Amino acid sequence: MVAAWIERWSRRRALAWLLVTVLGAALFGAAIGWWRAPLQAVFTATKFPLVLLLTALGNALLNAMLAPLLGVNMGLRQSLLAVLMSFTIAAAILGAFAPLQLFVGWNVPSFNLELRSAFLGYRFMQFATVSFIAFAGVMANVRLLPLLRAHAESDAAAWRVLLAWLTGNLFLGSQICWVLRPFVGRPQDPVEFLGPSLFQGSFYETVFEAARAIVLQQAEIEP
Repeated sequence: MVAAWIERWSRRRALAWLLVTVLGAALFGAAIGWWRAPLQAVFTATKFPLVLLLTALGNALLNAMLAPLLGVNMGLRQSLLAVLMSFTIAAAILGAFAPLQLFVGWNVPSFNLELRSAFLGYRFMQFATVSFIAFAGVMANVRLLPLLRAHAESDAAAWRVLLAWLTGNLFLGSQICWVLRPFVGRPQDPVEFLGPSLFQGSFYETVFEAARAIVLQQAEIEP
């Protein structure tokens, strides 16, 4: 079905994909930020669609170069539409996850610098949010596999391109996420659209620390 939609694309259909992407990402973003404050929900609902759209644009250019090199005959337009379609699917999944994200936030204790449980709750929310996004991204890209097989020299080539696209999404998307952070917001900082420490630390360091805190029950948080 995805292959048929991309082959018979129209401007109206592409605009519908963009609308679904923005709405789904905005719903999930608002659910992330609501844990902190209503204003943070507004900020995050604005930033998260930007993350998806910027990542889609960057990856469309990268994927158009990678696909022929790895054995899949796809041009720039087809790659752009395929990436847009995959991000539309991911955004729809994340929009459906918005109530679950709200549930996670509702059950996380209100942040208090003196409470150990508040630190662990914050780390759990970070890890849960990343898990939801990763799941949606993987499922959306897997939906492109029939399209890749239709244009590939072999089944192995289709899988190579799929893995390359997933890797590109991971690295570019995580970096854009980090620059536009905080989505959840460091609890000890004031609510703001863009913080003063945009280029401090890294996305992978934060995810690793969140996972370690949950597993080892550590209560530290970055200063």
